Amino acid sequence: MRRETTYLMPGRVQKPWRVIDAAGIPLGRLAAEVAVVLMGKHRPEYTPFVDCGDKVVVINAKQIELTGNKGANRLKMRYSGYPGGLRVQTYGQVRETKPDLLVSDAVRRMLPKNRLARVMLSNLEVYPTEVHPHANKNPQELKVS
Repeated sequence: MRRETTYLMPGRVQKPWRVIDAAGIPLGRLAAEVAVVLMGKHRPEYTPFVDCGDKVVVINAKQIELTGNKGANRLKMRYSGYPGGLRVQTYGQVRETKPDLLVSDAVRRMLPKNRLARVMLSNLEVYPTEVHPHANKNPQELKVS
């Protein structure tokens, strides 16, 4: 029986494509599942310091569910850097205008806070409708529990 830990090498990782249909799924539940797949924690050969996660395509982001009153009460703030440059939108408004930003921000906050997280986030593609240009990659359907 081997007693040594095996680590993945950064250049030798196979990255399959996964597609998730976000219609009717709560935002937090979706973001948690996507973050696990992007980090590679669903694999038995998970290595913390290597980008070993899959590439994920999220479709129908415009139909994501915001439970309770989060669509009306929770706020997304951004600041331009100029005096009076604070822009505030509710999550419901952001879902209508830029649903990809809503999903990618939720996933980004569930990833580790380091340089590798930026690389992991580059493996995420979010589309507001079910049309996406990655059909030629033969993505596997990923079910969210």
